[in-house]
Amino acid sequence: MREYVILSLETHLFFGRIMKEHSLFLLAGFPAKETEFIQRADQFREEFEDGLRRTVKLADGIVSKSVLNSGEIVTEFTKKAECQTKNLTGIPIDIKITEAEERICAGSRVTVNREIVSRVRMLNRQILRSLNGLIAFKEEILREVRRCRLYTANYPLLIEHILREAKLYRQIISNLERRGRISSPDLRSLELFWNQIMMEHAQFIQGLLDPTECELMETANGFAKDYCRLLEEAKEQDQKAMNALTSKTLQTTKQYQKFKTAGTEGITGCEIRSVILPLLADHVLREANHYLRILTQAQKGADSYGVM
Repeated sequence: MREYVILSLETHLFFGRIMKEHSLFLLAGFPAKETEFIQRADQFREEFEDGLRRTVKLADGIVSKSVLNSGEIVTEFTKKAECQTKNLTGIPIDIKITEAEERICAGSRVTVNREIVSRVRMLNRQILRSLNGLIAFKEEILREVRRCRLYTANYPLLIEHILREAKLYRQIISNLERRGRISSPDLRSLELFWNQIMMEHAQFIQGLLDPTECELMETANGFAKDYCRLLEEAKEQDQKAMNALTSKTLQTTKQYQKFKTAGTEGITGCEIRSVILPLLADHVLREANHYLRILTQAQKGADSYGVM
C-alpha cells in the first residue's frame, strides 16, 4: 500500500492547494451583494485548506524528492504571494501551511503501516466529498453566469478551466480508491489536457495585464498560439509519433515556465501593471512546474501520477 499512500499524498499536496486557491479566486471575484455565493466559496476554501493541512502532516518523510523539488508544491514566491493576496483581499490564508510544506522531507524514513493507510483513506474520502461539492458549485456558477443571472470578475472560460482541473483531481483520487494505484493514460491524452491548460493560462494572462504592458501581452499571446499549434498537432498524431511532439512541448513549456517565473517575480515585486492577484501568478507557475515534471518523466519513460 506504500504506492497508494505516496500517490495520494503527492496528489493532495499539488491539487489540494490548487482547489483551495480556486475557491479563493471565486470568492474574490463575487460582488458584495452575492452573500450566499461568497459564503459557499469561503466554505470550500476552508475545507481544502483543512485537507491540505492534514496532508502536510502525513506527507513528511514519505513523498518523493522529485515532487518536492519540482516547484509544484510551493515556489520561492508562494509565501510572499499569499501574504500580499491576504492583505489585498482580506481573505484569510493560513501561511503556516506553506511554511510547513517548505520543511517537508522526502524519502522513506516513515514506515507505511495500517494506521497511516487508514488515515490516508479517510483523507481521500473527505477530499472526494469536498470535490463533489466544489464541482457542483463551479457548474452552478457557470450556469448562472451564462444565463446573465450572476456577475463575477472571473471569465466564463476560467470557470470552465478550473472545473476541468477539479474533475481531473477527482478522477485521480477515485482511481486510487478503486484500484490502489493510478492507471497511466496515453501520452497524447496527457498533452491534450495540459497543453489546453497552458494555452488558457496564456489567454488569461494576456486579458488580465494592463493594456500598457504591450510587450508582455504580445509574449503571452505568442505562447497561446504555440500551445494552440501543439494541440492541433497532438490531435493529428498517433501514439507512436508522439515522441518528437513531446520534445517540442517540453521545450515550449520550459520557455513558458521562465516567462511565468519572471511574471510572478514582477507581480509580487509590484513591477507589472495588471489585475492579476499575486497568488494567481504563483498558482499558474506551479501548474507549469507540475507539467514540466510530467513531461520530463514521460520522456524518460517513467510512470507519473500527474499524467491523468
